[in-house]
Amino acid sequence: PRVPPGLGVRGVGPQRPVAGADCNFLGWKFYDADDYHSPESKKKMAEGKPLNDEDRMPWLCALHDILRREDAFGQDAILACSALKKMYRYVLLSGPFAIASNEPEESGEKEALKILFVHLDGPTDIITGRLEKRRGHFMPPELLKSQFDTLEPPSPPENFITVSLEKSLPEIVLEIESIIFQGEAFLE
Repeated sequence: PRVPPGLGVRGVGPQRPVAGADCNFLGWKFYDADDYHSPESKKKMAEGKPLNDEDRMPWLCALHDILRREDAFGQDAILACSALKKMYRYVLLSGPFAIASNEPEESGEKEALKILFVHLDGPTDIITGRLEKRRGHFMPPELLKSQFDTLEPPSPPENFITVSLEKSLPEIVLEIESIIFQGEAFLE
């Protein structure tokens, strides 16, 4: 099973629409990581306070558990998740093991999940504009700077692709789907 999370700073805009469109076309399950933040974390962000690693680790472990469950059932899934730091992506791959070791688990009984990280990247002004237009979300636009400050863009040996947010939604979806269909980004 393949599990490509869309990652990027909050407000990249098309994380949910891109993932939803891909899921509809591919017949995969969709999860939005924002739905799994604790009430305390949502309150903290709503008050304009950025989350720290301590806030994020239980959330990331819960997301890993969801992805591990889908993998066990042979279900492909897409997770829209900021996954800003390499360490956060390691936790999505390997769960609590990654917290202790600071790397994804390579072998053993609970081998790291096979995940393609889709980094939605774009200019700050485009992302800021999208975030300012969004209504009803618990994270205020003022926290965007803290997200950029935290962001560690994916790099080798991580399994990732970077897709420009300057493209239209259909172009973004098509690019991701063509890479998935070509199998270029997965280690089967």
